[in-house]
Amino acid sequence: MQYRKLGKTGFEISEVSLGTWQVGGRWGEPFNEENAERIINKAIDAGVNFIDTADVYSEGDSEAAVAKVVKSRSEQVYVATKCGRQIQPHTAEGYTPEKLAGYVEQSLRNMKTDTIDLIQLHCPPTEVYSRPEIFEAFERLKEQGKIRNLGVSVELVDEALMAMKYPNVTTVQVIFNMFRLKPSEELFARAKENNIGIIARVPLASGLLTGKMSSQTTFNPEDHRNFNRNGEAFDKGETFSGVDFDLGLEAVEELKRIFPGQEPLAAWALRWVLMFPEVSTVIPGASKEEQIESNLKAAELPALSQKQMQGVQEVYDKYIRASVHQQW
Repeated sequence: MQYRKLGKTGFEISEVSLGTWQVGGRWGEPFNEENAERIINKAIDAGVNFIDTADVYSEGDSEAAVAKVVKSRSEQVYVATKCGRQIQPHTAEGYTPEKLAGYVEQSLRNMKTDTIDLIQLHCPPTEVYSRPEIFEAFERLKEQGKIRNLGVSVELVDEALMAMKYPNVTTVQVIFNMFRLKPSEELFARAKENNIGIIARVPLASGLLTGKMSSQTTFNPEDHRNFNRNGEAFDKGETFSGVDFDLGLEAVEELKRIFPGQEPLAAWALRWVLMFPEVSTVIPGASKEEQIESNLKAAELPALSQKQMQGVQEVYDKYIRASVHQQW
């Protein structure tokens, strides 16, 4: 495993880390603590030292499972969580320093800890990024020793650029994959200038970029890939990166021709993300131990050639750009 610096946090973290939405989120399967612990332990065994969770993943069960495993290990493992999505209706007016401080307190209780390594605003409405009092609230929490760092998880590149104006923002979590190239334009350069860590989420486009799906693939009714394709429950860009499923399948077939051979497309899709030095870590999820092994293969693959990088760009331009580029 290779390690990269996470911006102003100073943390040296695994370039392939673990996202736990699938461990405790809307993927059609009920939360299973034993399975979660096996997945998390498997990741740490392989050198992963950064785990991303959220208070809304199975209503705090994911936070608790992550913390339980991390406490049982001797290794230094950094835990990032998120807050804000509990606000219903999810509007800018619902965001107050008092509410957010309360969510941080709840996360501390869920994880049975005194300090959170990294707390992230969880994709708040765009208007929230124009409210200095929200960001000042986290500075007070840092002074109180309840958090070590503040980050943001965003839907829009413009939101990330707005967030970076606040000096206490240390990281930006953003969707970045072969079907979502926009962050690699202005955002990455600005992040480098401001020493902001980039956490790349949804790197496999909700499974599309595994290359294992077909037009016959079906999903559990409780899986967001079944019920959120048009943004019925939350931003549709979180589901298949906002790409039409059938169009995505066509693009994937072309990508497979760029990466023939024994390694699955998923590993190459993750390795592609790591080709961007501004990315501090990529956080694929896993619902079973074998997926951890598959994800970590990316760290062992050779660098992509210029021809391969250009091939991905051409597939994006042909199939994806028109429908997603300016939306996020």
